[in-house]
Formats: sequence, structure tokens, C-alpha cells
Amino acid sequence: MKNPIKVAFFGECMLELNGTAFGAMQQSYGGDTFNTAVYLSRCGGGAIKTWYATALGDDALSLELEHRWAQDGLALDLVRHIPGRMPGLYQIQVDAQGERRFSFWRDNSAAKAYFDVAETPLEARSEQWDAFYFSGISLAILPADGQNRLLAFARALRNRGATVVFDNNYRPSLWPDIAVARDCFSRALAVADTALITADDHLALFGFASLERAVAAAQELNVFEVVIKRGAAPTLVRSGSGPWHSVPTQTVTNVVDTTAAGDSFAAGYLSRRLRGSTPEDATQFGNRLAARVIAHRGAIIPLDAMADLL
Repeated sequence: MKNPIKVAFFGECMLELNGTAFGAMQQSYGGDTFNTAVYLSRCGGGAIKTWYATALGDDALSLELEHRWAQDGLALDLVRHIPGRMPGLYQIQVDAQGERRFSFWRDNSAAKAYFDVAETPLEARSEQWDAFYFSGISLAILPADGQNRLLAFARALRNRGATVVFDNNYRPSLWPDIAVARDCFSRALAVADTALITADDHLALFGFASLERAVAAAQELNVFEVVIKRGAAPTLVRSGSGPWHSVPTQTVTNVVDTTAAGDSFAAGYLSRRLRGSTPEDATQFGNRLAARVIAHRGAIIPLDAMADLL
């Protein structure tokens, strides 16, 4: 049997409270890179194995989270446990159109301290990974030294031929200053060979005059493979010196919850690209998966709700 493609993710999975303030709330968990890792594990068809690198505490919630992550199909030997730290927490409210509003509690999050050792489990096994995935949020949660370590790790992987994927998830509240965020994102794009760009986030971060200008700027990025997501508008994709392709999104008549739309798209896209599909075919599958996810509540939908896509 052929060895699986080994993909490592770095980021933070937090506890989730879903509901209205002082109303009933459902407890769950999620995070951008975590969501992508779970969906990639589901979509990999046995040909892809996913690892999640992060840090947790030694409390009961951390241990239960790790137990559930294993059930989600992730390999967890890159997780650090830091005594005295806790998982981050966020509350999410979803309006009638399925749009989200977040509140975060993460100052003592264990994931922020992942690189506070001489060598992390992720770095110690750097020769193992065929692909590495991180996001703007992965960078935002780290102090400057951690950001530098993460970017140096990504560069080293790319230099030896691994696929390095950067998702431009931008959350202004996580950054102390927009200039710091712009610098960090620019450095991340310089070490990536695949960039997953949400046009709205590119616009918000770099202050373009319009969404059209933000899309045009994303098309000019010096990254080997670029995917530009534009909400319901067709997704744009280009690989190498090839032409830009416009791939229609899937129509969803009943949008329930847009949580993890981009995360699931990324997983669907990579599940096909890492196994040799064309960028257009991979984009089409990513759009199909994202459409299925936003028709259900929660970041991680039940496996049987997407079984026909696998």
C-alpha cells in the first residue's frame, strides 16, 4: 500500500459556545485550521493523514478536547500540554442570514505558548511532512518570536520541496496594530507556494479602495498557486504561469450557518490537489463541500451529512 500524504497543521482549536447572550448555548469546539484538518481527514480517501499541532493545558477540558480530536480522525502526537494553561473560548451568534458574530476569551490560551520551548514536536519532525498548512489566525495568536519560528519552519519546508499552504484569515481584533498584521501576512505569502485568499479579508487588511481592486492585487501575488474566494461569486484559481480559471460556486437556497465555509473549502481543495487533480477540479470540489457545510449548523457537520461527496 502506498504511504499516505502527510499533512501537518498549526493553529488553535477553542471551546465554542453557540447561542445568544444569556440564552441557551450549545457547547462545541472549533478553529479555522482545526476545521480544515478535520475535513481534510474526511476527504482524503485514506490517501492523506493529518496531524494537528497546537497546545492544550492539563485540565479536564483540554483532555476531553484531545479525546474528541482523536475521534475526528486527527493524529495528535504534535500536541503540547502546558500545565496551568487553558484552551481558548469563543462565543458565536448567528443571525437569520447565517452570518456570524464572535466574542473571544483567549489571553491565557495554551496555543499561544506552543513555541515557548527550544524545539517543538512539529519542528522536531520537519523532514516528515509532505505539506504544511497555517493561517493568518495561526500567526495572530503567537508572540513575535513564535511568529518568526513558524515562518522559518514554513520556509524550510518549502525549500526542501514540501507544499506550504497559507490561508489569509484576518481577524483585526487579534492584532495589536494593522501594520504588524500587514508585515506578518506579507512574510507568510513569501514562504507559501499555495495561497488561499478570501477577497474580503485581503480588502480589510490592505485597505484597497474596492473589492475589485483587492481581487486584482491578489491576482498579482508572487505565489505559485493562488485561489481567490469571493463569496457567492465564482472562485478564481491560477497555478504557475497558467491562466486564471473562474469556477462557479454552488447555489445554497437555505444558508443556515456560514461558519467554516472557507475552512471546508480549503480542505476540499487540498484533498484533490494533493492527490493530483487539476486546480479547476479541486476548486469545484471545494465549492461543493463548502455549500454542504453552510447548509448545516456548526463548524464541523455530521459525517453522514457529507458522505455522498466522499
